[in-house]
Amino acid sequence: MIDIRSFDSLGHFQIDWLNARHHFSFGQYHDPARMGWGALRVWNDDEIQPQSGFPPHPHSDMEIITYVRDGAISHQDSLGNKGRTVAGDVQVMSAGSGIRHAEYNQEDELTRIFQIWIQPETRGGEPRWDAMAFPKDDRAGQLVVLASGSPDRDGGLMIRADAKVMGATLKAGQSITYKPEPGRFQYLATTRGTVEVNGETVGARDGAAIRDVDTLTLTAVEDAELVLTDTR
Repeated sequence: MIDIRSFDSLGHFQIDWLNARHHFSFGQYHDPARMGWGALRVWNDDEIQPQSGFPPHPHSDMEIITYVRDGAISHQDSLGNKGRTVAGDVQVMSAGSGIRHAEYNQEDELTRIFQIWIQPETRGGEPRWDAMAFPKDDRAGQLVVLASGSPDRDGGLMIRADAKVMGATLKAGQSITYKPEPGRFQYLATTRGTVEVNGETVGARDGAAIRDVDTLTLTAVEDAELVLTDTR
């Protein structure tokens, strides 16, 4: 099955500094039909105004992957980690037994991010944070693993989940294929551009919940950038 989630159908939350779309129930947005997809629990499409952001707040027992689409995000947490992650790059926070963090757009331009939450295999554990550069040229025409529960095998940043987060940039007309293992859940969202997924059209910033598909063929209708998760 391939269930297209149009951008206009997503949950919406907006205040002066944040314009957010929620692919799954989050905060004040609740849809019992969109509580998650396998171990994937949250996929937020956030636009953060310059010189603003999320003040310190706690998390626990969640793998939080931030994919920066435009601008940059600056991170600071209760472990003393600090970092600035720029467009195209990725940061991961394993909340584990508990961590407090803040994320700010300290730039003079709008920052756009995907924030993806995946439920870990086990509760607790030492919290951690890490970031990695992923040059867009390296993702041209192919899926590149950005985060994985098996980074030694797949590459990318480590997460404590039986999952992969992948990204790709495609020129118009380019196609890539992905063969998921049976019984797993895939979710795809485009950061820009339109792609066809096994013939189904996924527009800019739409989502697609996918399951029980032997082979995914992703074809760019126009130049596009996408992120794909694969979870248990």
